[in-house]
Amino acid sequence: MSRSPATFASATTGEPDFDRSPAPATIGDGNEVARRYLLADMTVLLESAAPVVVHVDHAALTLAPEPGRTVIRPFSPGYPAGFDGQGISRAQRVADLVMSFDDAMVSFILEKMGEALGEQHRDFETVLMQRFESINGSMIQCENPPRARALVIGAFFSEEYSFEAAALFNPSMVMHPDQKGMGEKEFRFILALRGMGEGHLSSVTFRTGVWGGATSVSIDSPSRYSVAPTVKQNEADRDDSPVDLTSAAQDLSETVLFPLLKSQAGGIEDMRLVRFIEDDGAVMYYGTYTAFSGTGIRSELLSTTDFKNLRMTPLTGSASKGKGMALFPRRIGGQYVMLGRQDNESIWLHRSDSLLDWNGGTKLISPAFAWDGAQMGNCGSPIEIEEGWLVVTHGVGPVRSYSIGAALLDKDDPSKVLGRVQHPVLTPGPEERDGYVPNVVYSCGGLVRGRRLMLPYGVADNYTKFASIPLDSLLAAMQ
Repeated sequence: MSRSPATFASATTGEPDFDRSPAPATIGDGNEVARRYLLADMTVLLESAAPVVVHVDHAALTLAPEPGRTVIRPFSPGYPAGFDGQGISRAQRVADLVMSFDDAMVSFILEKMGEALGEQHRDFETVLMQRFESINGSMIQCENPPRARALVIGAFFSEEYSFEAAALFNPSMVMHPDQKGMGEKEFRFILALRGMGEGHLSSVTFRTGVWGGATSVSIDSPSRYSVAPTVKQNEADRDDSPVDLTSAAQDLSETVLFPLLKSQAGGIEDMRLVRFIEDDGAVMYYGTYTAFSGTGIRSELLSTTDFKNLRMTPLTGSASKGKGMALFPRRIGGQYVMLGRQDNESIWLHRSDSLLDWNGGTKLISPAFAWDGAQMGNCGSPIEIEEGWLVVTHGVGPVRSYSIGAALLDKDDPSKVLGRVQHPVLTPGPEERDGYVPNVVYSCGGLVRGRRLMLPYGVADNYTKFASIPLDSLLAAMQ
């Protein structure tokens, strides 16, 4: 079991947590500041004042990627440039080959597919038939083939993809709508995570679990099945229109939001999930995320009431071209309010009469310390507490080290910054620094329960851990 990230607090003594590694070299003593020393310690040396203690409790649970979880996705064979003028497409050649198989070969292929896919895909034949129907008449021409042959053709144009083989990280968390059976200090939650597989391709996957007390966190065992939602409607079949999806998942952990549009061809990244309450009390779950086309990015919005029927909609306006947009959980002054990072350096504040159109904005919080000197941004949607809007932040410091901090905004006028921590609350620990992207702790959103911040966070763009922080300790560290 690896240690928890370094923090400017000890979960047992409340003293600065420098005893987790050898004492850092002091500036000018001739010793090399080796990589084994905490970057947190280095940050302290660069600041002018001693860190203010923030108490942090770390859960023992580590949520790691599971390579065995797969989805069936389209595969489209084709010829490279210079080989495509042969009178017949490669796709048609494959389809013609399958049509030439005898019945025994078709039956054999179906049997082997059942053995390979049946354990992890509840209704794989439906998926393969849908794939055949989606390409017949456009990519290929096959007139009324028997069902068995249509399934085999669909299989030749499909592939199994392990969507979280490489990483499971950058989580966001909201309260689950079903809190039945929970104890006084317990709550059930929904976790949205970024799963990453072959080719650095990112999807959104889900887990559910229970958090009780400071460090008692359990994750429900995910289903062995995984289901990519099917498209119900794509208005005018255009990349700039809403896409309506329906999920056949029987458990939320089965749902995988896999790239569907050209705008998402390079991945769906870092969903900031929020439980939004309208003025009339209606509840909607929204999730802002970055759609990467492979060459450019844009912000898009997931909306759902039940995680069964979902809509993915591109955001418009000048502000939608940036990463890391995070929606406030209710309107303020009759308007929607959003955080962003449009200049790739500072946290920005945006207001809009439309949920989908975002323009302009004002710079809200800029880098000011060693730990966030390169750039900063939000770690999820602001959380409403008695004192104002709590914003969990991230900052990038020396050697591109990502740390987590916090700020407080005025409840009625979030353009007013009431305070911010001068030192990071979480930084990469000595045994958790190595991973797909070293020196990173990062979150896409937590929640407050009672007077405690519950925060899931990604480590080294690899796996996910959990921490909780008393609000009073966190607010006391702000200036």
